[in-house]
Amino acid sequence: MPRIYRCLFVVLCFLVQTAVQAQNADINLLKSINNNESSFKNSFFKADAQSVTIINIAAPAALFIAGELKHNKQLKKDALYMTGAFVLSSVITQATKRIVKRERPFDKYSFIVKRSSGGGYSFPSGHTSAAFTTATSLSLLFPKWYVVVPAFLWAGSVGYARMYQGVHYPSDVLTGALVGAGSAWLGWKVQKWMDHKHHTKK
Repeated sequence: MPRIYRCLFVVLCFLVQTAVQAQNADINLLKSINNNESSFKNSFFKADAQSVTIINIAAPAALFIAGELKHNKQLKKDALYMTGAFVLSSVITQATKRIVKRERPFDKYSFIVKRSSGGGYSFPSGHTSAAFTTATSLSLLFPKWYVVVPAFLWAGSVGYARMYQGVHYPSDVLTGALVGAGSAWLGWKVQKWMDHKHHTKK
């Protein structure tokens, strides 16, 4: 066998082994989170996961209403920025789900308990990407510890909730967090660029 083929074979074996180990770590971590059940966790994480839709609507809506009441154009632009970041995050998340088509953990493993609705595909976590979009957007707009800390604690708890509920793997949650934070950061940079461009034209 030529040397180049031997090298490719070794690399392929390494990649396969790494993928298998990563998958094993993924499901082992999920199992430890999902199997540690209590009635308090069931109620708390259900409400936590359900809060995503409410907060993702309420946060930009509150900014826009405050902007209207105070006649503050910047607040209204911030509200539109948050909405745009959420839309971008949702598009990336849903497109990735349809491309990867990863099966839900409760469908693949009989020992994973399903504690919430989880239709469609698993990768990445839509709830987590949405939560991290809002948390990152608020942190960029209002970089104070009393905004940043609660925002990311909430977003992180949403990701944990989706694992506890058995509808997402840790890698789904991690990727969702990256998509959400990245979408918010990109939207924020675009807003800053547009503001700068607008001021230079004056």
